[in-house]
Amino acid sequence: MVRILLALAVGAGVGGVALAHDRENAEAVKVLSARDVKEKLDGKETKVTVVEVTLKPGQAGKPHRHAGPVIGYVLEGEYEWAIDDNPAKTLKVGDTFYEPTGCLHRVSRNPSKKGKTRVLAVVLHPRDARQITIPEPKK
Repeated sequence: MVRILLALAVGAGVGGVALAHDRENAEAVKVLSARDVKEKLDGKETKVTVVEVTLKPGQAGKPHRHAGPVIGYVLEGEYEWAIDDNPAKTLKVGDTFYEPTGCLHRVSRNPSKKGKTRVLAVVLHPRDARQITIPEPKK
């Protein structure tokens, strides 16, 4: 019960980390920590959220943006990653990545046909902002 309440409270504060992934992937996002911090982001009260994202073989997240910077670390497997118009890179265990505030995280995929991918991400975001947004499709 405590875990359910914690998950609901953290989920409300995170403002949609799971939205970065389709419904099938939503369970793959595990919030490890969410805390208000003293530092400000663009003059706004700030929160830091640490998540572990697990992707099954071939699984991919939807393109999205964050309201603050993201620093990531590949814990297991390989992670295909790209922001904005930059070419996709395949990161391996121990590799890190950085996403500036507001950039389009357009590729988030496990390129493997066998093993899972686990990524640890530290996300800074204003307390009053949605932590993540999915861009509207172009018309």
